[in-house]
Amino acid sequence: MPALFAFLHHVAAFALVSAIAIEFVLIRHELGLKNARALLVTDAVAGASAGAVLVVGLLRVFFFEKGAAYYFHSVPFLAKLTLFVLVALISIYPTREFLSWRKGLKEGRAPDVDERKRRIVRSCLHAELALIALLILSAALMARGVGYAG
Repeated sequence: MPALFAFLHHVAAFALVSAIAIEFVLIRHELGLKNARALLVTDAVAGASAGAVLVVGLLRVFFFEKGAAYYFHSVPFLAKLTLFVLVALISIYPTREFLSWRKGLKEGRAPDVDERKRRIVRSCLHAELALIALLILSAALMARGVGYAG
C-alpha cells in the first residue's frame, strides 16, 4: 500500500508541474477562444492535481511512511510544506484571472487581457515553477534524512 500511495503522490505532482508549465506556455500566445479555454481546463487540472498532492501526501505522512512525528521534525519537510503553501497562494491570482473569463468564453468572446495582467500572470506562473524546483530539492534532502531534528 505505501508504494501505491507513493506512486499516486508522484503522478499528481508531475501532473501539477505539467499543468503549470502548460499554463506558462499558453499565456504567452494570443488569447483566442481556444487558448483561453485551454487555460481554464489546464488550471482546473492544476488545482485538482494540487489537491491530490496534498491529500495523498498527508495520507503518506500520517498512515504509510515514517509517521507524522518524524516528518514534523524534519526541516526539509517543513520547507517543502511551506513552499507548497506559497505555490498555492501565488496560484490564486492566475486562477482568479482565468475564472473571470468564463462568462465571455461562454458567449464566444475571447478575453481582452491587457499586457500588465498577462505579465503578472506569467510572473506568478514563473514563481510557482521556481518554488516547485526548491520544493523538489527539499524532497530530495528529506529523503536523505538531511535536517532531521528528532
